[in-house]
Formats: sequence, structure tokens, C-alpha cells
Amino acid sequence: MARKKYQEDPDNHDRWLVSYADFITLLLAFFIVMYAISSVNQSKYRIFSEALGSAFSGKPSPSPTTPMSATVEKEPFPLPLPPRALPSQKQRARQAALLRERQQMTGMARDILQVLAPLVGQGKVRVTQSSRGVSVEINASVLFAPGEAKLSNESGAALKAVAQVVRDFPQAIQVEGHTDMLPISNAMFPSNWELSAVRASSVVRLFIEQGIAEKRLAAVGYGSNQPVASNETAEGRMRNRRVQLTILSTIPELVTEVPVGITPGK
Repeated sequence: MARKKYQEDPDNHDRWLVSYADFITLLLAFFIVMYAISSVNQSKYRIFSEALGSAFSGKPSPSPTTPMSATVEKEPFPLPLPPRALPSQKQRARQAALLRERQQMTGMARDILQVLAPLVGQGKVRVTQSSRGVSVEINASVLFAPGEAKLSNESGAALKAVAQVVRDFPQAIQVEGHTDMLPISNAMFPSNWELSAVRASSVVRLFIEQGIAEKRLAAVGYGSNQPVASNETAEGRMRNRRVQLTILSTIPELVTEVPVGITPGK
């Protein structure tokens, strides 16, 4: 018996539409995935990435419940400076008193400098002002003969001029006697201590005679223990033999070193 012949289907020219539809579907899915990735929360994505990294590396990761911004150190907010304390009424009064005395002491120093100008020019007197007060350094050769403590006629005139300047002021006056290091030993002065102390007392006695109150005066003998120059030379020893008058400030705790512009001759 003869076989039946099957008729072949004709070629379908529209099959490319199936491939095209598949391609479009895949492309759409790709863009949907890309959009989804782009909208992921960045902080959660970072935490997720760190968690994966720690899982594979074995290192602990920061707590996922802690926001990443919390791990960033911030600059401390600068605190406001405290207000500057204003001086009290008592402090203002003390400052005003200090200013008045400083001006008074400067005027006193200039007056002394003027009355002793010839001796200053010869380098035998120095007038300075410091936190302690006004200092008048007089070379012993102006006041005393060598080895003696009696004031000479020339010294009497110079000291009387100084007494006239300081007599009416309230400040205390300290008179210091100084010698060089050469030893002295005679019937009147066994050592430089006695010589320096008696010389200071002689000046104090003259000031009292000139009307300066005794309670303002003090006599101190330092001997050779406070030199202002080298005792190795004749010039230095002559400089060390001196009497120093210091008009003391009444409020020294508030006084600072201030240049006054009083420069004596050398």
C-alpha cells in the first residue's frame, strides 16, 4: 500500500517578531534593575557592603544600627570667652592713687636732679626711679673724708638741698651706707660695718635738723656687702664707697618698673 505524503508547512516570515519581543523584554528588565540599583539608600548600601567585606575578611564591622554620620568626629563648638572683669571701686581708687604718687615721685626725682646738677655732671651723684621709689646715690668722697663719718661742708650744702625737696612729702626715706672691701680698723671704727652705719646715721641726723620727721627716716649700714662695681680697681672701689638715699613708694605692690628718663652722668 502506498504511503501518504505529508505536505510541508510553508516558511513563516514573521518569526523574527518573537526574538525581537524577547530582546525588548530583556532590555526593559535591564533598565528596571538599573533604576532599582540607583535608588538604593546609600547608607544602607554602604553598611551592606561593609558587612559583606567583614564576613569574607573575618574583621568585625561597625554596628548596622549606628548611622554612618555618627562615626564622623565634629569640630567642638567654640565656647564664648568669659566677659572681662571690670575693676572694682577699690581697685580703681588704688590705681588712681598709684598714678598720683608716680607723678609725684617723678616730679620729686627731677627736682633732686636739678638741685644736684653740678655733682651729677661730675659723675658723683646718680638719680634714678624704680618700683621701689626714687634713689639718690651720692659718692662718699662728696660727703666724708676717707675713713671718717663726719659730713664735710660741701656735703652739708648738697644734703640740705635734697632735704628741702623731700621735706613736705609723706614717703619714708631709707639712708644706706656702703663701703668698699678694703678692711678698716682704727680707734673709732673696728670694721666697715660700723663705718657704713655711722655714715648713714650722720645723714639721718642732718635730715632731722632740716625738719624731716624722724618717723620717716631709717639708717642702714651694709658695709661692703652690696657693691655696685668691681672692687678690683680703684674706680670700682670709689664707686662702692657711697651713701644711697631711697624715697620709698607708699604702695610698692602696685608699682612696676617704669623708665623715667633720668640718666645721671657717669
